[in-house]
Amino acid sequence: MRRETTLGARLWSTLIWVLVAFFILNLLGMIASVVVNSFGTRWFTTWLPAGWTTRWYTLAWDEFQLPSILLVTLEVVGATVILSGVLGVPAAYAMARRDFPGKSLVLLLFLLPLMVPPITYGIPLATVLYQAHLAGTIWGVILANLVPTVPFVVLIMIPFVEQIDPRVEAAARVFGAGTVRLFLQVLVPLLTPGILAALLLVLVRTVAMFELTFLTAGPTSQTLVVALYYAVFAAGVRPGQSIDAMAVVYMATTLVWLLIALRFVNPTQIVTRAKR
Repeated sequence: MRRETTLGARLWSTLIWVLVAFFILNLLGMIASVVVNSFGTRWFTTWLPAGWTTRWYTLAWDEFQLPSILLVTLEVVGATVILSGVLGVPAAYAMARRDFPGKSLVLLLFLLPLMVPPITYGIPLATVLYQAHLAGTIWGVILANLVPTVPFVVLIMIPFVEQIDPRVEAAARVFGAGTVRLFLQVLVPLLTPGILAALLLVLVRTVAMFELTFLTAGPTSQTLVVALYYAVFAAGVRPGQSIDAMAVVYMATTLVWLLIALRFVNPTQIVTRAKR
């Protein structure tokens, strides 16, 4: 009986590893094909392109106006990260320290933008922003991205706030610290790991956010992910290699920020804190 159980466990473990390896190989194959094609001159029936060049990156840089797009992306991401922290951290403190009627309902409202696909609330949100004459501008894109990122910061920060002993705050107040001084000089230093984790994850999320940005962006407020979509589906004939070059720029940008985030953030630690 034990042998049969051990054999079944080994077969199941082997099957899982085969599926994981198959998924990873397919993922690496897709990424490699885009990267190789972005440097290839011609690539049809051979394993590798007939030649190599970097001119597709130069073409994408000029044709798709990548400098201005990268600048807009930086402005949108930077403003979203800062505003998410300014709004989300105090809200998380209030949710962690205060009990009030309807608190569970408020937490549910914070969860909704994270659980519901962005396209479902993105269309009415874009309609409101167009009526307010904000859609099509950078501020419209920023406001749209704040809808999921502020609740994201709140939900990440609540466990970090709950880990701080309330007696620390009481002691600070005894020594004359007001609310603002207490928050800036006592709580913020203690919450720095959580704030850094939340804001870095917001940064990565905003760089990759397509639906809300697509629905609210105009010609001068497109981020890199939206510009990549228009490069693929816009009318006209353009070399596929230049589009792949733009995709590589997008992947590299996202990967750099993701690696920076993982350098400071351990997702398993966040989950562990949330369970406590």
